[in-house]
Amino acid sequence: MHGSIVTRNDRIVTIGRIRPEIQTELIRKSIHVLIAAVPTLSRAVGAPIALLLLATGTLSYAYAEHMRRHGITIPIITRITELASRKRDLNRFVLGPVTLGLGAMLALMLYPAPAASVAIYALAFGDGFASLVGKSIGQIRIPATGGKTIEGSMACFTAVAIAASFHFPAPAVIIIAATAMIIEMLPSGDADNLLLPSGVGMVATAFYAHLF
Repeated sequence: MHGSIVTRNDRIVTIGRIRPEIQTELIRKSIHVLIAAVPTLSRAVGAPIALLLLATGTLSYAYAEHMRRHGITIPIITRITELASRKRDLNRFVLGPVTLGLGAMLALMLYPAPAASVAIYALAFGDGFASLVGKSIGQIRIPATGGKTIEGSMACFTAVAIAASFHFPAPAVIIIAATAMIIEMLPSGDADNLLLPSGVGMVATAFYAHLF
């Protein structure tokens, strides 16, 4: 997603000279990128264990966020959540990390390994770079997308194309990357963490069945 403004206790949080909204996206998308480790984790310990670890992490975050909403600080998690919160998240349960974990879990459960990996990389890098590029240098707004930009969408396409190129031939890469770009354009809020890996995984699986 292409983001907004970060606040904490009704004031802007800044680091150095980075614009607050860019600072927020850097923190948010750094968390997003961490999900790219899931395919490697799945290969190392097996999909069932990877799913268990994802579920544990997601539930732990949900508990910490519930406590934060009731004024109880959970070390590290609460601080990161506050720094990564956009203006629209103020005084609300920050749902993004939950849908992020669920999106990766859906990819692992629904799709074969190469397709699942590309779906998770689309979630980690496609959405991440779309937001950062759109916020930092995006100029050309796309109508009816909630403020998404051409520059951000092209960054999504490029990131997913690079990731998919390690697993699929060029024609499949283009279609997979285009699918990711179109889904990322949708003004779906945190639901894009579910829609993006699900849609990309479905398309990648169709090519996987045909090619392999």
